[in-house]
Amino acid sequence: MRGEFLSASADETREYARRFAAGLQPGDVVCLTGNLGAGKTEFMRGVTEAFGCEEQLSSPTFSLMNIYEGAMRGRPVELHHFDLYRLESEKELDSAGFDDYLSGPFLSVVEWGERFSSLERRYTRRVELFIAGESQRKIVII
Repeated sequence: MRGEFLSASADETREYARRFAAGLQPGDVVCLTGNLGAGKTEFMRGVTEAFGCEEQLSSPTFSLMNIYEGAMRGRPVELHHFDLYRLESEKELDSAGFDDYLSGPFLSVVEWGERFSSLERRYTRRVELFIAGESQRKIVII
């Protein structure tokens, strides 16, 4: 799933995310971008719903990363959810062993990943969210 979509509600944003997630493969690394309040959390909630791990969702803002256990096409899947908002430097990424977490047979979603240009080569997909009105969001999936 690629393209531009207009969401009129949080439910609709989660639905776009579920449809997007259905096309992901183990090893995919998604860069999830958008200003504060643009809908990244709702989009991530939809991704976790697609893999049956929505009850585990919590913001990794303070812990940098959360790992969720779910299923993809009847097989177990590990979903890594990162939030790089509070990191100041690439040195912090390195000291956390971030690159190692992106390698392997799991799915990774990285919020605020655009803050570190060295990561661009790692992303297999990109989702950009924009505020398009009080309850509307523009979702660009690349």
